[in-house]
Amino acid sequence: MPLDRADPLRVAIISGEASGDRLGATLMRALAAEHPDIVFEGVGGRCMRRAGLWPWFDVAELSVMGFAEVIPHLPRLVGRLHEAAARVEATAPDVLVTGDSPGFNLHLARRVRRASPRIPIVHYVAPSVWAWASWRAGRLAGIVDRVLALLPFEPMHFAAAGVPCEFVGHPVVETPRPGPAEIAALRAEAGASSAPLLVMAPGSRSGEVRRMFPIMRETVRLLRRRVPNLRLLVPLAAPVEGEVRAAAEYLDPEPLFLPASSEDARRQAAFAAADAALVTSGSIVLEMACAGTPMVSAYQTSALTAALIRALARVDSANLVNLVAGEHIVPEFLQENCVPGAMAFVLERLLADRAHGRRQRQAFRRVLAELGGEWEVPPSRRAARAVLETVRCAPQRFSIST
Repeated sequence: MPLDRADPLRVAIISGEASGDRLGATLMRALAAEHPDIVFEGVGGRCMRRAGLWPWFDVAELSVMGFAEVIPHLPRLVGRLHEAAARVEATAPDVLVTGDSPGFNLHLARRVRRASPRIPIVHYVAPSVWAWASWRAGRLAGIVDRVLALLPFEPMHFAAAGVPCEFVGHPVVETPRPGPAEIAALRAEAGASSAPLLVMAPGSRSGEVRRMFPIMRETVRLLRRRVPNLRLLVPLAAPVEGEVRAAAEYLDPEPLFLPASSEDARRQAAFAAADAALVTSGSIVLEMACAGTPMVSAYQTSALTAALIRALARVDSANLVNLVAGEHIVPEFLQENCVPGAMAFVLERLLADRAHGRRQRQAFRRVLAELGGEWEVPPSRRAARAVLETVRCAPQRFSIST
């Protein structure tokens, strides 16, 4: 239900990376559908700007991940934190929605809560406390009014710490399936009408690309010895688009690039057209699951970050499909196990025999159902209604119309 008020609802929304940019845009469209008289400002990328965001600065400035990796960027990040907090405090929006990147956004939320305690704060995408230490959930108590979780096992960790958290589902399940004509056209464009097509996704952050692209390039080189007619499709994320294009200059075969500016329908057709995928672990694994594309996932980070992860992590997977399924469905190669020969061997099996991908596809259907794929009210609308409910319950100056 829309809010009964004379002036537009003003939403400050902050995304910290490329995947958060897509999530933020989906939430913005759902909010606009629930409450048409609405204004958005904050931090995001191309997707959120298309959805109507008035940007303070670009999401690429916050796209840093890892313990050791973030240190060189701290001065810039602190500067942007001060700027974002000052803007929120000066404009006093009706609600602040902080997205992913808890390292940035929870510091922002803490500052806003101290300076402007009447501004309701919703954190959309629960921090991965289940992967590290559940006690960290308590750090959100008193800082945010509500946490919206994308994964079904997350709320219990926050409930134990007294933090309001609800599972709203993952909006990736709202992805429409492209038709046969769209898939055939994409395969033809990639030169794969009668050849196998592989998605190669090296990541959305500069550090990921620097580490993962050489490993993936060598994997593809070895794979081509067994699959000489292999064609490649490389999706590009806005923060690293130029970097990936430059790194792919000597990639053989020459790939079909999927620019960051590509429409959602083209992105979906591209992933559905592929026979298999080699991806850097991240939200893209769920996009592959929606497309029904069997995959191999990999991740490698700095030695220091890896040592800290091993000391703190409570899970043995970085792949969201495996985590939701509760079993290792997708072959996963982490850190020193990120070996091109081993990954090429598994990919060859996926390309040569569809039966090897069948188990993955069956698991994808179960995982997507658990993430809200069969709900009557889709996840993005559930998230939007939760945001509006938080605004309604805040001690402010309007009520819900009936």
